[in-house]
Amino acid sequence: MKEPAAKSFDFALERHLMVEEQIARRGLHNPRLLAAFESVPRHLFVPEELRYAAYDDSALPIGFGQTISQPYIVALMTSLLELQGDERVLEVGTGSGYQAAILAHLAREVFTIEFDNRLASRAEEVLRTLGLANVHVFTGDGSLGWPVAAPFMGIVVSAAAPQVPKPLMEQLADGGRLILPVNTLRHQLLELWIRHGEHFSRQVITSVKFVPLRGEYGRKK
Repeated sequence: MKEPAAKSFDFALERHLMVEEQIARRGLHNPRLLAAFESVPRHLFVPEELRYAAYDDSALPIGFGQTISQPYIVALMTSLLELQGDERVLEVGTGSGYQAAILAHLAREVFTIEFDNRLASRAEEVLRTLGLANVHVFTGDGSLGWPVAAPFMGIVVSAAAPQVPKPLMEQLADGGRLILPVNTLRHQLLELWIRHGEHFSRQVITSVKFVPLRGEYGRKK
């Protein structure tokens, strides 16, 4: 992690270097995806005392036992949704709001649910400041999804579940894509699920490390 050497930073330059070195160099080249990461000021989504490290290649704490994910992992999960721009998307685990902000640049409408009302309120304030009117923030049990707005062409879960929550699979549209970390006995695996009518295909992407999903289909406490 970088040490703060000065009180001011060229955040635009650091953001550009993040996109080039952490995302594009690792094989993610979709122009719309890269443009979204260039556009969203990640430093606004981290605590002020950590803004010097906002564009580092790592996750960062955001308070209340939660983190903002490593930029590359956010980009990887977003890329797996294969968004074209006209989709309705659900995010489970708003956290800082950064993932929702990225999705807002790539989808028509974003619904994001946060278990902790303190994080939800803070994320909503930043998203509102950025003028991202197509993001709707809710407080609640994200493992239950958001049925009133379903079905969704994309669902991204930013916390590790013991298994894929059944309500999320039910709320996935035909042809839709669900990306989430799933706990195994020893580690977590990032999984991609695609709906084909009443059937689902599953693909394991990579090993990851996320905070636990809370709620009825997550960690109970």
